[in-house]
Amino acid sequence: MISLQVFYEGRVQGVGFRFTVRHIATGFDVTGWVRNLPDGRVELQVTGDEDELRAFLDQVAQSELHSLIREQTENKLNEPVVARGFEIRHD
Repeated sequence: MISLQVFYEGRVQGVGFRFTVRHIATGFDVTGWVRNLPDGRVELQVTGDEDELRAFLDQVAQSELHSLIREQTENKLNEPVVARGFEIRHD
């Protein structure tokens, strides 16, 4: 199991980005959350088997969101993401 923090930059707020990511997550065995940031980026934190997690991130990148993402930055987390399933956070 690995945990990642992913930041998406581009036209990623106000376009249903978080809802689409949550919908994509339902097809994968991952847990985590996604939220908007005040600086215009979207933050995703997710935990899962590495192959499953990579397949999930690939699906996000290849979805209709592809044209909205200008940059994607990943950081490995030392602790698993605390979440029930996959959530949209509003904090």
